Amino acid sequence: MTSARPHLVWDWNGTLLNDLDLVVAATNAAFASVGGPAVTADEHRVRFRRPIADYYAGVLGRAVDDEAFGELDRIFHDAYRSGLTTCALADDAASAMSAWPGSQSLLSMWFHDELVPAVHTYGLTGRFARVDGLRATVGGDRKAESLAKHLSELGLDGRAVVLIGDSIDDADAAESVGGRAVLYTGGFTDATRLRASGHPVADTLTEAVALATALATALH
Repeated sequence: MTSARPHLVWDWNGTLLNDLDLVVAATNAAFASVGGPAVTADEHRVRFRRPIADYYAGVLGRAVDDEAFGELDRIFHDAYRSGLTTCALADDAASAMSAWPGSQSLLSMWFHDELVPAVHTYGLTGRFARVDGLRATVGGDRKAESLAKHLSELGLDGRAVVLIGDSIDDADAAESVGGRAVLYTGGFTDATRLRASGHPVADTLTEAVALATALATALH
């Protein structure tokens, strides 16, 4: 099950796709629908976590059950979709992907049926050995189970994989399959929180790939 060449799994939202401002705006639309407060981008980066229902509950100051989260998630995604055409890839996304020496794939917690055409729109379809998004109707959960399925479909042992993402949940997912993670400060999570995690941290995707390459070399 191991690969002769290193494999890199990319996160999408907040990593390859520079959509922080849109995510914050859509999050605030969800909060406003229930009379909640607005958050700034910096506040979002400090407080964001998965499951997202826990993040919402912390900001709203009350429990968010499955029914309430389902409605908030719907409002979030409606607002997100309406602004998606304003988002660009991270400045160095293309060069970073080109710098990786092995195979690479994409795993997102965004809906699969919307992710695949978006990846095509950004001209990235040929970059990835596999593209997987969320196949459920409500998002917000952790990534570990999705990563295990993603690697199984690729026929890869998690111990030979490095993941680049922008959240602690990305690192937890990588650890859950025996892999490694490099965390990127340009996304949804405050850099201080990422550095406190103990995982390698990069301020650019190019730097992230360099760190991932070093990790992969050590794994093989």
